[in-house]
Amino acid sequence: MSQAHPAAADGERFSLWYLYRVVLVAAVGGFLFGYDLQIISGALIFLKGEFALGPNALGFAAGSALVGCLLGPLLIGAGLSDWLGRKKVLVMTAVLFGAGAIGTALPRTIAEFNAFRILGGIGVGVASIVSPMYIAEVAPARLRGRLVTVNQLAIVVGCLLAFAAAYSLSFSASWRWMFASSCIPVVALLLGLAFVPESPRWLVEKGRREEAWAVLSRANEPADAQREMEEITAALAEETGTYRELFQPGMRIALLIAVVLAVLQQWTGVSIVILYAPLVFQKAGFSAASDAILQSLIVNVWNLVCTVAALWLVDRLGRRPLLLAGCIGMAAGLLLLGGVFAYDLQGVYVLVILSLCVGAYVVSLAPLAWLIMSEIFPTRIRGKAMSLATICLWLACYLGTQAFPPMVAYVEQRFGSAAGVFWSYACVCVFAAVFVWRMVPETKGRTLEEIGRSWTPGRAGSQAQGVKS
Repeated sequence: MSQAHPAAADGERFSLWYLYRVVLVAAVGGFLFGYDLQIISGALIFLKGEFALGPNALGFAAGSALVGCLLGPLLIGAGLSDWLGRKKVLVMTAVLFGAGAIGTALPRTIAEFNAFRILGGIGVGVASIVSPMYIAEVAPARLRGRLVTVNQLAIVVGCLLAFAAAYSLSFSASWRWMFASSCIPVVALLLGLAFVPESPRWLVEKGRREEAWAVLSRANEPADAQREMEEITAALAEETGTYRELFQPGMRIALLIAVVLAVLQQWTGVSIVILYAPLVFQKAGFSAASDAILQSLIVNVWNLVCTVAALWLVDRLGRRPLLLAGCIGMAAGLLLLGGVFAYDLQGVYVLVILSLCVGAYVVSLAPLAWLIMSEIFPTRIRGKAMSLATICLWLACYLGTQAFPPMVAYVEQRFGSAAGVFWSYACVCVFAAVFVWRMVPETKGRTLEEIGRSWTPGRAGSQAQGVKS
């Protein structure tokens, strides 16, 4: 082996600390994703008054970053991460995050604010693909679920700290500082990226095999590293890396699964309710801005606890059981949340039931949609496939975010309460459970190359077995 891989002879050895360090740096991109998108939630109450926003303008201010999120995957789909590499693209996202943070802290008009939110949103859209993809390509198969879920944990921590920052600044109505505070993790990401390697799968694709081996041998046990190196090389030799490959028999099913899970992650409604949580809590009797934001902060602490649980469960129970349980739990929680509004039960009832919805979401669709998207495609088309699925995710997120305030206003005016909105989301959760049961395979413990090969027509049987297991 020393002749085939000189890097191994230079003392490169498997190190969990090395692996965790690489994953934690990449996950700062996820942290910024969560922080940047969630900080708007605490600022909405103040933006609404500062710029005299109606329901539609409020919806666009809340969702303007999502326009940028749609543009980010187009860059990845155009081959940016395949051309520059995963690491350099993460550097680019940090720069975009920083520009967006400064611009949204200093706007004179809502138009300027929205423009810089879109710019920062491009960074979010790119990071949402590249961070989990990079972690999946570095992580050993036995730890991949847990380590990719670290990215979701980072997103949740970002959301939690965004609410904490918003709460601490809400007493002085300092919404501009809410956005400026994003600059701190931007600097952390730029510094951290100076000390992590490029993705080994990208390095093999570019013919830089010795560099790839240096990464694999430090992130895997020796026998596993050797096997993965051979599998990566063999798999890349069979792949074309074109969009046409995505629509070949078998691979179309993988693309369908990724796209539907991406859309369902947003249209099951819990992520939208979390974004508008302060306004929901105001309707539930917490009229003061600080009180409403405090309840949202409590929900986000619970979000963090459940994400840690998902981190522990994903490689033990598997993807399918968690997805099924989570979709059913969300459906039950949203039915109850609708009942709370239908019967005008305020205060702690909303907090408890919303926490149930969030818990079910955070152990299922929230992390697992990203994980499965990063797992199921072959290396040469992973960036393109994830870009298509992520465009669908952000489009669904944008439409859902835009639609929520007008939906609530219409349903309240027509039926006297917002209950119908939550019951509609519950129906989507039921559909999600059926889709997972019928279509989504189990990927726990399988290498990325094994999963990628399973979609080819000659291996349909193994994939069907994966769905049933």
